[in-house]
Amino acid sequence: MKVVHTIEDLRDQLRGQLRVAFVPTMGNLHEGHLALMKLARQHGDPVVASIFVNRLQFGPNEDFDRYPRTLQNDIDKLEQARDVYVLFAPDEKELYPEPQSYRVQPPQELGDILEGEYRPGFFGGVSTVVLKLFSCVQPRVAVFGKKDYQQLMVVRNMCRQFQLPVEILAHETVRDRDGLALSSRNMYLQPAERVEAAQLYVALSMIQSQLQAGAQDADRLERQAIDFLNSRGWKVDYIAIRRRRDLNKPTREEIAQGEPLVALAAAKLGATRLIDNLEL
Repeated sequence: MKVVHTIEDLRDQLRGQLRVAFVPTMGNLHEGHLALMKLARQHGDPVVASIFVNRLQFGPNEDFDRYPRTLQNDIDKLEQARDVYVLFAPDEKELYPEPQSYRVQPPQELGDILEGEYRPGFFGGVSTVVLKLFSCVQPRVAVFGKKDYQQLMVVRNMCRQFQLPVEILAHETVRDRDGLALSSRNMYLQPAERVEAAQLYVALSMIQSQLQAGAQDADRLERQAIDFLNSRGWKVDYIAIRRRRDLNKPTREEIAQGEPLVALAAAKLGATRLIDNLEL
């Protein structure tokens, strides 16, 4: 595996390659990330991964400074997995050589709801860095995980709006044995919190079971799931049942007719904020 830190070296490695598959990450890699690399390898050659902790998608009181940076460990994992040909690990000045003046802003109806409501500017930061990385790598396909469901939709929307020749592939959420979605932020959890963290998936599964049993009142199902977590000491930002196609709220009629839905959740356990979702 080649490890490069500059855009010039990256382009030297990829010159003439027409089937590049790309997996952007912020590092601290786990099995979920490695699963994305394997899917990328099935759809392109060579596979490029990136590691870059993007300041623009962190709010002023979020964890940018303490976000885990484990580059050498990540390199070791990628070399052992043998799915990645080039790892692009730029520093901040390489991607943002001048004071930030240009930014991609998703439409409000997609970027300012759910995560966008609780983390203002987050999806603008994501869109901006992904567009920059796409410009550097020029992939044919790029792979994202469904755990960040709204982010996946924002990236797909951006590719449509800018007519980018990049096919966006989605990988199913990779979970631990107890159902907890794998995430780099799971390492912040204390041992007792790690055990409790699986209840976020339990709350989403409760919604799924009730919908399968014929429930149609989305508001009631959301309240029940929120009350369930709050009663266990969580601080819930949202649990929302939405249409998969646009993340708008479904009507009772749409639920009754089998509209494809997704339940999305964000909640804090101790000092750690976790997100998850479940397609219904």
